[in-house]
Amino acid sequence: MTVTTEAPGLPALSKPQFVALMAMLMAINAISIDIMLPGLQEIGASLGVADENTRQYVITAYLIGMGCAQLFFGPLSDRFGRKLPLLGGLGVYALCALAIVFVPSFAGLLVLRFMQGIGAAATRVITISIVRDVYGGRMMAEVMSLVMMVFMIVPVIAPSVGQLIMIFAEWHMIFVVICLFAALVATLVTLRLPETLSVEHRRPFTVASIVDAFRIVLGNRVSLCYSLAASFIFGSLFGFINSAQQILVGVYELGHWFPLVFAGFASMMAVASFANSRLVQRYGMRRLSHGALIGFALASFLWAMASLFGVLPLWLFVVLYGAAMFQFGLIGPNFNAMAMEPLGHVAGTASSVLGFTQTIGGATIGALIGQAFDGTVTPLAMGFLSVSVIGLVFVLIAEKGRLFTPHNPSH
Repeated sequence: MTVTTEAPGLPALSKPQFVALMAMLMAINAISIDIMLPGLQEIGASLGVADENTRQYVITAYLIGMGCAQLFFGPLSDRFGRKLPLLGGLGVYALCALAIVFVPSFAGLLVLRFMQGIGAAATRVITISIVRDVYGGRMMAEVMSLVMMVFMIVPVIAPSVGQLIMIFAEWHMIFVVICLFAALVATLVTLRLPETLSVEHRRPFTVASIVDAFRIVLGNRVSLCYSLAASFIFGSLFGFINSAQQILVGVYELGHWFPLVFAGFASMMAVASFANSRLVQRYGMRRLSHGALIGFALASFLWAMASLFGVLPLWLFVVLYGAAMFQFGLIGPNFNAMAMEPLGHVAGTASSVLGFTQTIGGATIGALIGQAFDGTVTPLAMGFLSVSVIGLVFVLIAEKGRLFTPHNPSH
């Protein structure tokens, strides 16, 4: 399979090249969060922030900016095509990363992180829109799984890169690296990515057309409920990311081993995403994701109950948290694909509405879980258990009480 383009001067992309480029675009967001985790303590100390939980706002500000701006980039890409808004977002992202190098205060850092998130919103919305332009059904779930697998390699590498930067330089250099990566991705998009939205499928950029598209998205029970379910499940991931440094370094005193353990968790999600890409064509999105959601809930329940009896040994924490996050790797790609599947005719706006719901919802839930950190893993475990139950309720609403039942062969 090749991805053709309306611009004859650009070479066609093979499927592996397409997946790799989409993964790099999605990786922008992972890098923006994970690479700085080893430097959060130094960032706080440098800018006069003493409270550990307050440092988490460096992540939350970015996620809120990214979530809000998705409502803008979706309709924009439905009107002007995918490529131009994508490059614009990458430009804003890179410039804000560079500006952070010179920021004098923590408040200024949060403002620039918010603006950086606005630029990154283009990569989140438009990447999913491009995949939906090219694929549908189980094939979309397979491609999204491959994208997520490559995307999950970033949390394996990024904290170690951040730790390496902190050894040889100060935290400002982390944002220089982020800026350079964004410039590299923008160059590849310019030179290789075709425009995947044909002129005849573009929607007018008017208030009426945008409201109509939002009505279509919000009026689809399956899409809305799967997006809300994904929001809560993603909230658990954001909750762990917010408090990962405090738990792994503060509670378990891993020190420089922190990036290695963090990488192990990300590797499990990457393996799960790869497994999903191999299994989804055979078993379908619903069987895999519904089973994984139940597994996620069971692992979270065991983890939460065990945490009530005192500090968990590190090995038990790794086993229980790792079991939950392996299920996460089977849930995310399928929930997103099922949410997008009925909305191909408004893919850009659909991606923006669903992305807004998941990012803002997930960031808010993750912030609540992270801010509940009290020196133990119990708040995180209870947060995981809560979101799994709520996610299951939304799935049951989407499926009218039925689980594991494909709606048609493409599901």
